[in-house]
Amino acid sequence: MFSLAGKCAVVIGGTSGIGKAISIGLAATGADVIASSRSKEAVEAVAKELEACGRKTLRVASDVLDRDSLQQLHDSVLSHFGRIDILVNSAGITRRVPTLNCSEELWQSIMDVNLNGTLRTCQIFGKTMLKQGKGRIINVASLSTFVAFHEVAAYGASKAAVGALTRSLAVEWAPYGVCVNAIAPGIFPTDLNRELLDSPRGRELIMRTPMARFGAVDEVAGAAVFLASDESTFTTGQIIAVDGGLLASGVNQ
Repeated sequence: MFSLAGKCAVVIGGTSGIGKAISIGLAATGADVIASSRSKEAVEAVAKELEACGRKTLRVASDVLDRDSLQQLHDSVLSHFGRIDILVNSAGITRRVPTLNCSEELWQSIMDVNLNGTLRTCQIFGKTMLKQGKGRIINVASLSTFVAFHEVAAYGASKAAVGALTRSLAVEWAPYGVCVNAIAPGIFPTDLNRELLDSPRGRELIMRTPMARFGAVDEVAGAAVFLASDESTFTTGQIIAVDGGLLASGVNQ
């Protein structure tokens, strides 16, 4: 069960943090994986790791703000592998700022990456999956899809919208064999948030997490493997939290 042998997966934002962990996790269970991001150097580095797992890959950079670059990535993968079975959308940005001070430019930039970028990739890759009559799309949502975090309104709004988009596409595309789900990661230290977590905010998050620790990025991979596999054929429109119990928690002590 849960073998991805013979599958072709594309992970957008797949060269760092949670996206990279998912890329390696999919490869470890048999998929050929193309991990793409804006950084050519990061794409090259992760490609070497994927090849070390015995998997095939491509070295193609892309930018979720640039539809043409996403189309070129899609076309390259389809040309080399003949099909695209799995798409993971993991690219995202955030910025902590009081909402009164959040400029329209900052708000729009976060929306354009987190929400519009996800839409662009789903449109481009989803079209091929619909023609195939089969596919798995896994969006990376957030705990802020469900609950508010202080002074990150733009990020929260964008990720709540990713959750709504996930459910909408699931309903539209279910008749065509394409399952669309999302993962809502809990608190995972990465290069982007490590300093933030070593602060009163981080200590509050630990207190609110029943497991009393942050996650390791590898712990997200299992959920992604399930959603990418043939064992998830009746699962669509779901947002699976991998959060150590944080969303379930009321008073912990």
